[in-house]
Amino acid sequence: MTQPLSQDMNRPEHEAAKRDPRFTVMSVSGLLALGLGAAAVLLPSPYVVESPGPTFNTIGEFNAEPLITVEGRQTYPTDGALDLTTVFVAGGPGQQISIFDAFRAWADPAQAVTPRELVYPPDISEADIEQQNAEAMTSSQESAVAAALGHLGIEYEETLSVVGFAPDSAAEGILEEGDRLARINGMEIEALQPLKDALNAAAGDSVDITVTRDGETVVETVEPVQGESGDYQLGVFLMSEFQFPFDVDIALNNVGGPSAGLMFALGIVDTLTEGPLTGGEHFAGTGTIDSAGNVGPIGGIRQKLVGAQEAGAEVFLAPAANCEEVVGHIPDGLRVIRVETLGDAVTAVRTLGEENDDAARLPSCED
Repeated sequence: MTQPLSQDMNRPEHEAAKRDPRFTVMSVSGLLALGLGAAAVLLPSPYVVESPGPTFNTIGEFNAEPLITVEGRQTYPTDGALDLTTVFVAGGPGQQISIFDAFRAWADPAQAVTPRELVYPPDISEADIEQQNAEAMTSSQESAVAAALGHLGIEYEETLSVVGFAPDSAAEGILEEGDRLARINGMEIEALQPLKDALNAAAGDSVDITVTRDGETVVETVEPVQGESGDYQLGVFLMSEFQFPFDVDIALNNVGGPSAGLMFALGIVDTLTEGPLTGGEHFAGTGTIDSAGNVGPIGGIRQKLVGAQEAGAEVFLAPAANCEEVVGHIPDGLRVIRVETLGDAVTAVRTLGEENDDAARLPSCED
């Protein structure tokens, strides 16, 4: 005998599903997934992403004006390109990124993802970073001018002042902030490098430092300590002030940090030297520089290599101290030359621009 249909079997299917606990569980799970997905996109992540930034030709134009302008000295036409390279940083103070952005950057070999606390102090603000970068850029430009003039044998004046002390400083409590260094063991301190040379020559023995303090001449005795690099140091932070015999203006205000120093110096050397230094070739590079022409390491070099290659550069000048980060990460078609000084960089550019027999013997990061 056929049984009558039950009441539940006669109810519409969507009404039966309402009473099915599995439907409730699936609905809740779906909402949770949507919520988590939205959180991943919207909530900030504790990471900083570095990616290739734009390049700027230091012997070219920026905003329809020459990037480097010299007044009061003979200048010469240039050709080719000497690009400074940059890194675009997202995720710093005031610019937080989402977890989704971080995951996307992890999947891109041209980008780097770093925990924010390894890049920025916890209490630093976006305004602080902008100020520090602007100050570093100004300092790098002045040091670049000094390095270029020194390389060309053009005299200038440099004054060193104490602006702070390193941990375990040999001079703290003896020298004071604001002291202007005048002599070491009776020899005039005309630049940073002669000071370093004199400290190393003393080999740890006490040195007499003559300073100008509050308008008076004071002589203090300091016993330098040997740093990790092997050099003897006073343990002070110094600020250089320069007096140049003519004006050099660098019209680049939207880039911060010290890493453009090397390429600024190369651009100035080319501008002040007869005949195109590059031979019309396209170079790029990076590196800090001091007034003596020493090239220092920078951050984000892998991203800068990519940016240089994308901009059309064929040769990249890399600080020797960054070479370990370079090996295995050189984009196709880009040759990387290792440099330690401005002199190294000038030699490399001129040699490759002339395409002479020495080009094959230039040092690379893989040597």
